[in-house]
Amino acid sequence: METGELIFITGGVRSGKSAFAEQLAIRRAQKTDSNLHYVACGIPSDKEMQERIQRHQQDREQSGFSWRTWEQPVYLSPVANQFTTQDVILLDCVTTLLNNYLFQEKVHHENTVLELVRADIAALCEHAGKVIVVSNEVLQDMPYEEEFTQNYQRILGNVHQQIVKRADLAVLIESGIPVVKKGRLK
Repeated sequence: METGELIFITGGVRSGKSAFAEQLAIRRAQKTDSNLHYVACGIPSDKEMQERIQRHQQDREQSGFSWRTWEQPVYLSPVANQFTTQDVILLDCVTTLLNNYLFQEKVHHENTVLELVRADIAALCEHAGKVIVVSNEVLQDMPYEEEFTQNYQRILGNVHQQIVKRADLAVLIESGIPVVKKGRLK
């Protein structure tokens, strides 16, 4: 089955990755006269997360473009079935999706959680014309001694490798500056 274009955007906290991804989604949608969709994985579990969700919602509202938002913290296949090749999807974010599987759904087997995230992204790509996936770069930190944190970094690193392997474009955002790691920005 033919799959849509996959773009991976990563960066540190407050690096500008979400804003970059939103602008990229808008440009891609304009070029192909596509619909804009935002798949939000965030769960408003605390004040900081509530504020982040509100800020992202306001950014999309103020963009001047029509976004349809899908609140889906896990298991993206049901949402993916709603999309067509005329859709540009922005998934924000893989780190939150992974956290939701690990901590909300209590999926602790590494291969299982890797497969769930892979299947979610594959489902989006099977239906949509373009899928832009945002994630956080937590792998450049110094290695932690705590086993739990090491496991998390390893799982996230493996998730990122799977996505980048399939991706047509991979971009690292550093201080608001896009650094292309794979493919070409068009």
